[in-house]
Amino acid sequence: MRLQENSKRRGFTLVEILVVITIITLLAGLTIANIGNIFGGSQVDIAKLFVNQSMRTPLVTYRLHMGGYPSTEEGLAALKTAPAGKADRWRGPYLDESIKVPILDPWGEPYQYRYPGTHNKDGYDLWSKGPHKTDGADDNIGNW
Repeated sequence: MRLQENSKRRGFTLVEILVVITIITLLAGLTIANIGNIFGGSQVDIAKLFVNQSMRTPLVTYRLHMGGYPSTEEGLAALKTAPAGKADRWRGPYLDESIKVPILDPWGEPYQYRYPGTHNKDGYDLWSKGPHKTDGADDNIGNW
């Protein structure tokens, strides 16, 4: 009789298996839902790093050689090829040859550039339109 009682308790019941599957499903759902937030936050960090750090050296070097930052019309392309009428002073390219112009932000939109800046009166404005891809929105990421 004792052998029969032990054999009944060897496996898991259907209810126990369903509870474990439900818990695993909930954990997987929470993980998948938060992956977007993890990668979305890193995209914002990449854009902030680009506008505040990565482009600073090429733009300042350009200014030292040329006497000023590229105009809004010349844009960031002036860091790759000499602007018209300025080839005699231009000592570039100021960007690595692997960087293609227009330079795209993490959301696939071109970074925006303006000189003279409206936010940085004595310098340039460089910004991404952010995740919503709308210029002037609250999610714009700029060097101001």
